Amino acid sequence: MTEAPLQAIQQHITTHAHAGLTAHAVSPTRKKVALVIAAVADLVQLGFFPVFAEGALSPPDDVLDAVVAIALFATLGFKWRILLALGIELVPGIALFPSWTAVVATLPTESPAPPKTGS
Repeated sequence: MTEAPLQAIQQHITTHAHAGLTAHAVSPTRKKVALVIAAVADLVQLGFFPVFAEGALSPPDDVLDAVVAIALFATLGFKWRILLALGIELVPGIALFPSWTAVVATLPTESPAPPKTGS
């Protein structure tokens, strides 16, 4: 007898949770483009380690991070996670962690549209 109200509550929570995720989801194509941008930026930071090790104290690092953030905002739209990654990139030493790639990889993607049936 108590199963029906519990199932209704579970359905309500599940529906709202999925709605919240899909509101922030990006298309698979945009995510792939953003992953390439993020991976290239992280590889440049690792490849030229001495130049980028100082975080916010390194002008080349600041320029690279600003360009990457702008490119990701242009590709994905405004996402708080990108702003958070930019803040992380300004911390000396932590900037060498591939935070751009990690942030983009954790973004939810839209489910592909179901195929249309011809009727």
